Amino acid sequence: MLLDVKNLKISFHTDKGVFNAVNGISFNIFAGKTLCLVGESGCGKSVTALSLLRLIDKPGKITDGTILLENKDLVLLSEREMRNVRGKNISMIFQEPMTSLNPSYTIGSQIKEVLRLHKNLKGKDLKDTAINALALVAIPSPKEIMGEYPFKLSGGMRQRVMIAMAMACSPKLLIADEPTTALDVTIQAQVLTLIKKLQSRENTAVLFITHDLGVVSEVADDVAVMYMGEIVENGDIQSIFSNPKHPYTQGLFYSLPSKGITKDKSKLFSISGNVPSIFDLPKGCAFWPRCQYAKSVCKENSPLLKDMGDGHYVSCFKAQGDF
Repeated sequence: MLLDVKNLKISFHTDKGVFNAVNGISFNIFAGKTLCLVGESGCGKSVTALSLLRLIDKPGKITDGTILLENKDLVLLSEREMRNVRGKNISMIFQEPMTSLNPSYTIGSQIKEVLRLHKNLKGKDLKDTAINALALVAIPSPKEIMGEYPFKLSGGMRQRVMIAMAMACSPKLLIADEPTTALDVTIQAQVLTLIKKLQSRENTAVLFITHDLGVVSEVADDVAVMYMGEIVENGDIQSIFSNPKHPYTQGLFYSLPSKGITKDKSKLFSISGNVPSIFDLPKGCAFWPRCQYAKSVCKENSPLLKDMGDGHYVSCFKAQGDF
């Protein structure tokens, strides 16, 4: 096991009070495998990803739990020690490369900075390694691209540069935070294929964050479904897709457009109600106000994740057979 996250809690201190953006989640990833973290916007996916790199800004703070990377707890490391981890052992591809790449520096200088810091390369070796990193992500004319600025590249090309930077030091864990959201479907497919190819080549573990179940079906080995800062269901891709057990997970699948839906003018299914305010969470299960199966026990108690067999976990009283 490469990464083992246990009981992770991330709190934010605000003028309205303290709230848990991530409330006691646990998951693990093995080398060469991909875990997809799925859920609506605001459920805590990106905060979870940033916590692995210890990049949560104030007023956010990790208040409990452990983040074990090869049995070393990243929560306990100093900031200086974490700088050696970022980029070298853990890299991240962000959602929008234009805001992640520095517009004032060339592509080459930004890739070389990563290699200089973590691989201690200089001179010709540094330049050649940077060019090779761009070539590996199928960027045409990598020598010429080294001298270009980010604004001169297309969105797909910028995302390839971000992947090249993330993979330049052969990280053990790659975090991809919705890396295809801003891309058209053709480029999206190319980026997904590229990530899988590099993962296979380097045996890299991948945490892939998305709300797109189509993307999940393409890349995932395992899936964790988040709702209001908690993982409500997780398991391997086959069990989650063939037999989703939590009502929220089922709702996500029912919301997918079916073939011919525009022809017969059927309405798309949508999960009823709205996501509650983080400052006014309901007592008991956070999903019960939107759940068609909710009973009194759901309104009073929070269900725990329970293994339903073969490593398929779900936190739902109905799925667990309690009513």
